[in-house]
Amino acid sequence: MSQQQAPARSIRRSPSRPRRLRAVTAAGVLAVLPLVTACGGGDEAGDGGGGKAAPSVTAAPAAGVVAPAKVEVIAALTGCRAKIRIDADELRQGLCHTRKADYLITTFPEEKFKETWLEEARVYGGKYLVGTRWVVSVKPALLESFRAKLGGTIRELRGIGPKPGGR
Repeated sequence: MSQQQAPARSIRRSPSRPRRLRAVTAAGVLAVLPLVTACGGGDEAGDGGGGKAAPSVTAAPAAGVVAPAKVEVIAALTGCRAKIRIDADELRQGLCHTRKADYLITTFPEEKFKETWLEEARVYGGKYLVGTRWVVSVKPALLESFRAKLGGTIRELRGIGPKPGGR
């Protein structure tokens, strides 16, 4: 008598939460990379390449409001309607397109996810407007006007590797 065997099933485990977070973070960072590299630029305000980090601006906007961590609300405050690109447990990201610039708004359910995202983005460098559980990636020239509307802090992240024109 022959025995019938059930077809072999592939056992597929879902990725762990930290692995999913890294994947989503990497996707978010890679989505920001074209904007940062296209909008980034050389020295601003005569930094002179001295290697010092630009000071962060921490003052609240004139209106005294700080944007909440919701893509749609932040987008409305900046005068756009965001197209959601990523909607995951660890972050939501929307793309805004206006006459002045294209920019990304990324929100996080917890502050720790934002800090992880910023740590990963540090590799690429650039300046970001950072609030409580949100980050806006926009041309450096527009950071101050966005900060006046949204609040937050302007953070400069130093990339890895040699600086252009340096040793």
